[in-house]
Amino acid sequence: MLAVLIAGAIALLGTLIGTKFAIKALVAKGYGQLIRDDGPTTHQTKRGTPTMGGLVIMLSVVAGYAGAKLFTGTDPSASAVLLLFLFVGLGAIGFLDDWIKVAKQRSLGLRSKAKLIGQTIVGLVFAFFAIRIENDNGITPITHHISFVRDMTSWSLPTVLLILWVLVMIAGASNGVNLTDGLDGLATGAAVMVFGAYTLINIWQSNQNCARELVPKCYEVRDPLDLAIVAAAITGACFGFLWWNTAPAKIFMGDTGSLSLGGAMAGFALMTRPELLLVFLGGLFVIITLSVIIQVGYFKLSGGKRVFRMAPLQHHFELLGWAEVTIVVRFWIISGLTVIAGMGIFYWEWVSGAL
Repeated sequence: MLAVLIAGAIALLGTLIGTKFAIKALVAKGYGQLIRDDGPTTHQTKRGTPTMGGLVIMLSVVAGYAGAKLFTGTDPSASAVLLLFLFVGLGAIGFLDDWIKVAKQRSLGLRSKAKLIGQTIVGLVFAFFAIRIENDNGITPITHHISFVRDMTSWSLPTVLLILWVLVMIAGASNGVNLTDGLDGLATGAAVMVFGAYTLINIWQSNQNCARELVPKCYEVRDPLDLAIVAAAITGACFGFLWWNTAPAKIFMGDTGSLSLGGAMAGFALMTRPELLLVFLGGLFVIITLSVIIQVGYFKLSGGKRVFRMAPLQHHFELLGWAEVTIVVRFWIISGLTVIAGMGIFYWEWVSGAL
């Protein structure tokens, strides 16, 4: 538990202090955000705001985890290393996307095909090792089962389908956070809630782990306490970054931050076992992603008609005249409610007395 607190504290201080210096450095280099001309006109005032703040988040998370390991004198686990690989790997793709935008002074960075190829490569490496590396008890970081709470099904996915499922989870979550990151502090604040929830879930799974005590309903999850350390580090990093990212934002996380955070969400969903629980814990990201799918699908089927004034959903409310801060706070409330629902589902066995 001490390592969890240390990781969160180091990461929080890393973004809280480090982002200030990153803003100065990025402004000096002229690495500012470019704004799409077809977006809400109010966003034009954000032109030139420093981007690529996700770099500070990534560095703070890695520093938080490394600091916790050094302070407690414990070795890194395979699960945590794989999760950090996924986190940093997708962040690197996002950084390349952001870099192309600022270097070429255009609102489009990597082509969608190139971005998908990069996500697929990182996802394949992650999946390959996550289903092959066993501990002394024969447990791998992820399993062939899919569930809401735990691996309770008697059937499992074939390896090929499992890898495809991992890739879908990673692409869906990373792009979901990317779509949500359109208003100051919106994605960052929602991410704090999601990773805070995964911190609690992993601590609970560590206390009820079959490797510690073989009791009915124990969790056969690998390295849950080490995953809690990573989750706490990401929670702290996002919380500290929010100081600078909330309206009016002094810096944006960019694709560097959104892709890395989305990938980490998918990684936690897969490694904690209740993969489908991410639909609730990341409910806001799911809703916003669905708004884009609905908008595009209806536009094509109806010959040019729209369901929303603009997608993603947050921009629809902007065009309705809602203030940006109002949208962000109300969407945070929605995110909080979906996270509570997800935690309720996870803890249902304990609350209901089934344990």
